[in-house]
Amino acid sequence: MLLTALLGAAGSARAAPSDRPLPAFTHTSRADWLNSAPLTVADLKGHVTLVDFWAFECWNCYHTTPWLNALNARYQTRGLTIVSVHTPELPIERQRDRLLAKVDEFHIENPVMIDNDGSYWRALGNQYWPAFYLIDRQGIVRDVFVGETHAGDRRARAIEARIDALLAESP
Repeated sequence: MLLTALLGAAGSARAAPSDRPLPAFTHTSRADWLNSAPLTVADLKGHVTLVDFWAFECWNCYHTTPWLNALNARYQTRGLTIVSVHTPELPIERQRDRLLAKVDEFHIENPVMIDNDGSYWRALGNQYWPAFYLIDRQGIVRDVFVGETHAGDRRARAIEARIDALLAESP
């Protein structure tokens, strides 16, 4: 999948939506999921979903975490599910004990899939940390956003507006 990036303020990027089904999660073992039993795409049907690609040594990802946590707290009862996909860039990020410590330190409560082999990264054709794939209730990738995001910034407002719009659509 070729993503066309449209640059916005402060180097923010929003990629063109793919309008394709969310691919099946590539890790199905309980050991490959934190904060949740393994999820399937079928589990997410009927929910708006935000798939977040991150790596714990990524400074931009680290700075984005408070916004994601606030987003999760604000929207989870309204039908949004956030699934974080930890795809490491550095060897140290492949160590489960270090990832567990970072999930605890960053107060991440949403499901986290451990993508140490990069298979889900490739399944979505992802190229960036952090990257956010917004999925509608039918399981279609509707929007892709790329880059560090903070509460109230241009990208956060755009993502939240799209979440509101998708939540308002009929299931």
